[in-house]
Amino acid sequence: MEQAHGKLDAKGLACPMPIVKTKKAMKDMEQGQILEIQVTDQGALGDMTAWAKSGGHELMKHTEENGVLTFWIRKG
Repeated sequence: MEQAHGKLDAKGLACPMPIVKTKKAMKDMEQGQILEIQVTDQGALGDMTAWAKSGGHELMKHTEENGVLTFWIRKG
């Protein structure tokens, strides 16, 4: 897997803040770059998937470990 170009720590934030912060971080990135996001809000799984799809981004992978969801999204 390619290395992320940016990391976002959204742990402890409730919906919709992880998405709000992800949108903001993605604005500063180049097309094709990858953002790694860490979230503890379990609702983020559906939210991130839907948001990436609607924004034309690619949700490359997600993992869950010890209650922390980690997403890798490639900017579209």
